[in-house]
Amino acid sequence: MGDQPQWVEVEGRRVKLTHLDRVLYPATGFTKAEMIHYYTQAAPAILGQLRDRPVTRIRFPEGVDGERFFEKNTPRGAPDWLRHHELRASPGSQDEGTIVDLPVLDDLPSLVWAANAGAVELHTPQWRVGPRGGVRAPDRLVVDLDPGEGAGLEECAEVAHLVAERLGDAGLDDVVPVTSGSKGLQLYAVLDGRRTATQVREQAHDLALGLAEDHPQLVVASMKRALRPGKVLLDWSQNHPAKTTVTPYSLRGRERPQVAAPRRWEELGPGLAQLDPGTVLDRLEQDGDLLAPD
Repeated sequence: MGDQPQWVEVEGRRVKLTHLDRVLYPATGFTKAEMIHYYTQAAPAILGQLRDRPVTRIRFPEGVDGERFFEKNTPRGAPDWLRHHELRASPGSQDEGTIVDLPVLDDLPSLVWAANAGAVELHTPQWRVGPRGGVRAPDRLVVDLDPGEGAGLEECAEVAHLVAERLGDAGLDDVVPVTSGSKGLQLYAVLDGRRTATQVREQAHDLALGLAEDHPQLVVASMKRALRPGKVLLDWSQNHPAKTTVTPYSLRGRERPQVAAPRRWEELGPGLAQLDPGTVLDRLEQDGDLLAPD
């Protein structure tokens, strides 16, 4: 393929591809072409998560060892067919009160365009944009499980079962674990869209505080680093409308190419590990999308 720019047609859209031989992950030799291939093959699953959600991209134009850029607004020079929405930034966000122009990557051409721009990581909020613009109520509650020093995925798995039990007691039975592609995992609980972001955030906050009180040797709900060694932080704050989490099926910009990968509950135990792109694609082919609605 070489480093010569080339135009390709993707579902009727022309997309420019550049520097396909660029190595994005020096530790493994994983290239930009391989990243675009992964996102193309994973598109049926990841587009379901991206649909109607504005995307914050974390770009690594020169690879994960180079500079990283957080990009929220639609950049100048974006294709005229790229869907985007102007919204007033949420209270508590860095852009509070201003109008932001947010892209939505809900088709394959948009996904390939973002990957070509070096958008290794794709992050989205817990809400979607309505058909006439504006922000809908959150359709999922998320709890981020982040292991402190001396803890790892095994401890996160133990805590995940505790969180799921509490969510089930609250009537939220549709909960999917996602290994983050980094250190920990997230739990996504499906909501019916009837509760406000404030109500969802308060529920997640109360859940985290309750588990930290009942399991003080394993769980912590405070961000203070001095309290976290050997424990798992339950980060409930990602339910704020100004916050985002890494989109399930997104790559991560770590040393090695790993994916935020939905998992089966029976996997959450000893030996749990993060997954690479090839393994995720194999699992999608064999098991389908674990986050797809029933």
